[in-house]
Amino acid sequence: MILLQSHSRFLLQTLLNRVQNLEKGVELDYHWVEFDDVRYHIQVSMKNSHVLLLSMSLPTPPPEAIFFGGLPFGAIEAIKAAYGVLVQILDPPRDGFNLTLKLNLSKLPPDEEHRHALLVKIASVREVVLGAPLRVILKQLASRTVAPNMDRLVAIVHRPNESFFLVPQVGKVTVVFPMRFKDSIDIVLATSFLQEFMEARRTAGLNNVPSCLWSSSPPLELKGAPGEALLANAGFVTFVIFPRHVEGKKLDRTVWSLSTFHAYVSYHVKCSEGFMHTRMRRRVESLIQALDRAKPELENSKKTVQSRSFKRLSLNEARTNSKS
Repeated sequence: MILLQSHSRFLLQTLLNRVQNLEKGVELDYHWVEFDDVRYHIQVSMKNSHVLLLSMSLPTPPPEAIFFGGLPFGAIEAIKAAYGVLVQILDPPRDGFNLTLKLNLSKLPPDEEHRHALLVKIASVREVVLGAPLRVILKQLASRTVAPNMDRLVAIVHRPNESFFLVPQVGKVTVVFPMRFKDSIDIVLATSFLQEFMEARRTAGLNNVPSCLWSSSPPLELKGAPGEALLANAGFVTFVIFPRHVEGKKLDRTVWSLSTFHAYVSYHVKCSEGFMHTRMRRRVESLIQALDRAKPELENSKKTVQSRSFKRLSLNEARTNSKS
């Protein structure tokens, strides 16, 4: 199974190309969309080739997810902590976007390794912004505290008009994903995949990973959630995160794995569907070959044709033959 990368490959490649040709005056204007309907826009003008404007549009939040100024709570603080003086947040952002960052590439560190690590972090802006609420709650879990003003049930947007839910407690955080798919085949494959995913938790050597449960009905943790959030045609997946899962460097991996879990499942569902179609085509081809081999061989009947020769006569010979 594959784990999705936290950074945008296209964004990282664009940043690397721009840094390598920083002295060349170029004009860039790129639009693209990545998984879960996250839209990006990059602009570089000829007048100031050192400055890059990066805009990002987030998935449309459902009513239960709380945004402040068009961003999840904790996003502004997370951006400042991740990028420091390299990035300036423009207020208001560009039209049609939730966030616009002004990057001064001339302020990148001279050390190549440090500079590349910072560019990867910039290319991971999706994780920084959308994962900000999750990071805040899991940091509190690491210190075994819960903010006094924290709701019992926290909704975090991860897909257009869809969210997953956190139940923060002092010693653990329960994470519940309502799994929804549009295609009927995807629903069947996802249900089977998630049941196997849950069984894999019992494999030897995975005792320290978060516990995973799947159920076809909403778990008790979602009591009080909006009715629309309780509609999931592929069931509900529940993870229980303990402080040991967010210690040190584990925090970043846990935040990214949880915030992209639905995309991770969707990826493997589509791979499974493609694999099944390939196997079906190969099976049909093998059956056709077997049927061709089973046909009785027809005897080749040789038809003998009497050979005839023709002689072209001259005009005088033809007249002679006609008179005789």
